Amino acid sequence: MQVQMGRYVLRVAAGPQDLTRALALRAKCFEAAGADGFDARCTHVLIEMAEGGALVCCFRILPLAAGDIAQSYSARFYNLTALAQFGGPVLEIGRFCTDPDHPDPDILRLAWAFLTRWVDAHQVGLLFGCASFKGCDASLHLDAFAQLFARHQAPPRWQPRAKAPEVFDFANGLAGHRADSRRGAAGIPPLLRSYLLMGGWVSDHAVFDRALGTMHVFTGVEIAAVPESRARLLRALADAMG
Repeated sequence: MQVQMGRYVLRVAAGPQDLTRALALRAKCFEAAGADGFDARCTHVLIEMAEGGALVCCFRILPLAAGDIAQSYSARFYNLTALAQFGGPVLEIGRFCTDPDHPDPDILRLAWAFLTRWVDAHQVGLLFGCASFKGCDASLHLDAFAQLFARHQAPPRWQPRAKAPEVFDFANGLAGHRADSRRGAAGIPPLLRSYLLMGGWVSDHAVFDRALGTMHVFTGVEIAAVPESRARLLRALADAMG
């Protein structure tokens, strides 16, 4: 599959050379390339410059039946027993990274156009993954965590529980913190912000991933709960893909 939108081309990785390029971009965005056993199970998606072919974004997707969510990458870090009861197909999005030298919002728009097509074609009911914050110093992200904790908590019936050995529990870690809502909103990474605009929600804690030099929160988007105005916009983007 290959589609073009403006200056960018999106395509599914075709072999080992494409994965090597994706790993190089991961290494640029994280503290390590982040290769793991899930790479062989996933479909890898690349976004390149139409002119010159430079790789500017990559991510991987793993389709699962809801009852198989324990086999996801996210389940290594979160207890997802509650979400195993979610009905219908689900899709995990992982290792999403954009070249910091190309901060163009059209890249993220193209990624979401592709994902919208995938969701519609496969009747996906839930998108989920681990949304990363750069660095392992929780004090740098307190305002953003406070924003997530106050406004974007997972519904109790789906709430992921703690599983990782090192977590930052929002309820305890934010006690006594006087949050600045403006700084909090600005501190939410663009990918996570786009999840939240679709009605997405997060776990009640962040996981320290010292191997990648990040902290991350579990993030879910129930497709049926996406606001109609946002759904129309996403489908318009999907229709605009060449």
